[in-house]
Amino acid sequence: MTTRTVVIIPTYNEIENLPLIVGRVRAATPEVDILVVDDNSPDGTGALADELAAEDHHIRVLHRQGKEGLGAAYKEAFVWALDQGYTRLVEMDADGSHAPEQLPDLLAAAYNADVVLGSRWIPGGGVVNWPLHRQLLSRGGSLYSRIMLGLPAKDVTGGYRVFSAHAIETIRLETVHSQGYGFQVDMLWHAHRVGLRIVEVPITFVERELGESKISGGIVVEAMLRVTGWGIRYLPSRLSRKSKPVPAEAQR
Repeated sequence: MTTRTVVIIPTYNEIENLPLIVGRVRAATPEVDILVVDDNSPDGTGALADELAAEDHHIRVLHRQGKEGLGAAYKEAFVWALDQGYTRLVEMDADGSHAPEQLPDLLAAAYNADVVLGSRWIPGGGVVNWPLHRQLLSRGGSLYSRIMLGLPAKDVTGGYRVFSAHAIETIRLETVHSQGYGFQVDMLWHAHRVGLRIVEVPITFVERELGESKISGGIVVEAMLRVTGWGIRYLPSRLSRKSKPVPAEAQR
C-alpha cells in the first residue's frame, strides 16, 4: 500500500505563525501534504491559508464555522483525511512549538506503530523557554492521567502525534467526546483501550514566540476533571481485567 501522509494544522488567529510553520514543514518533509483547519479566524488566517494553497498543491484548507475546540477541529480533519485516502495523519500545532524538523523521526517510528507520540518527558526530549510552573503542570497532568487511566506513555497531554488510518478507524471517532484540551488524553486513552501499539519518540518543545497561547488554567482544570471522571468510572474494569484491552465495541 502506498503511504500518504497529511500534516493537520489547526489554526485560530495564527496569521503570523502560519507561513512560518508551513514553510518549515514543506522544507523538512516535502513529500507530505498539509491541511490547515481554520476556525474562522478574525485575523485573516483562513484567507492567508487559501493564498498559500493556491501557490502550492501540497497545501489544502478546511474552513470551519467558528471556534469549537481543538478536538472538534481534529475530528473533522481526520474524517476528511480518511476520505482522501491518507494512511498517516499528523497532529501539529501552528505556533512552532512542534518542530517540523523532527517529523521524519516520528514518521519513521510510524512504520512499526499505530500511534506515535512526540514526547517531551522521555530521555532525549525536553522543553525550551518554559517556566518551571508550566513544566510542573504538564508533567503533573501527564502523571495524573497515566495513574487514573492506566496509560503506558510518559507524555500523555502532548499534541505532536502521528496516527495511522487504521488507528483512527479502530478508535472510532464517534466515541471520543472531548472537544478541548482533554482531546489528546481522550484519544490516547481510546487507543490504549482498543489495544493499538503506541510508541514515544523524543521531541524538543519550544514555547511560541508569536501570537497568544490558547491554553488557560481553566481549560487544564476542566480536562483533569474529565480524566478523574473517566478513571473512577472505569476503575472496576481495570482492576478486573488488569492490562487486557477492552474490545473496540466498548462504549462510554
